[in-house]
Amino acid sequence: MTGHHSQFDEHTDGQIAGASGVNHEKARRGTRLLLEAIGESPNSGQLSETWRRRVPDMLETLTEGTREEDKPTLRTFDADSDELVVKTGIPLYSLCEYHLLSYHGVANVAYRPDGAVVGLSKLPRYVRWQARRLTMQEQLTRDIATGLAEEIGAESVLVEVTAAHLCEAMRSFETATETTTRATAGEPGEQDRLQFQRAIDKHN
Repeated sequence: MTGHHSQFDEHTDGQIAGASGVNHEKARRGTRLLLEAIGESPNSGQLSETWRRRVPDMLETLTEGTREEDKPTLRTFDADSDELVVKTGIPLYSLCEYHLLSYHGVANVAYRPDGAVVGLSKLPRYVRWQARRLTMQEQLTRDIATGLAEEIGAESVLVEVTAAHLCEAMRSFETATETTTRATAGEPGEQDRLQFQRAIDKHN
């Protein structure tokens, strides 16, 4: 292993932990060890680029949700009404913290303004930011609901996430099912819940 460490050190590019907070040296070492653990040669073919560059770069992207400086700015505007705002079919990609495999699907979000609204394009950006971390789907759904309520001061927020998990599809009997989770912040009324569900049904 001595030769491995010396060769590794030649390709660290002097980057240990950048502004992203990702420790590139540890990411490279860890990836090399994983490749060796499954019987692969880290320096063969394209695998040398995998541990040197691709995995550290990937980790920067997939952990954006852990960094406040990467959170989108949710600037609000005075609302002309307090009608329920609904955004459906938001693409969602995240990582299961149990298996380190991805899950993906859609998020549907609704909120009742309390005097202010946010640009509709900001909602998908906020969902994407929350999803870029290691988390469970149930926790992610709650984080989107409570976080959005705090960010824009909404009276209430409803969130539904439906996703397929690679840790389920690629293991066991390779089943490809979907899991749906729901969360709320505040106290949405029954009419808001019905309107939210109708919007989801219409989108589907």
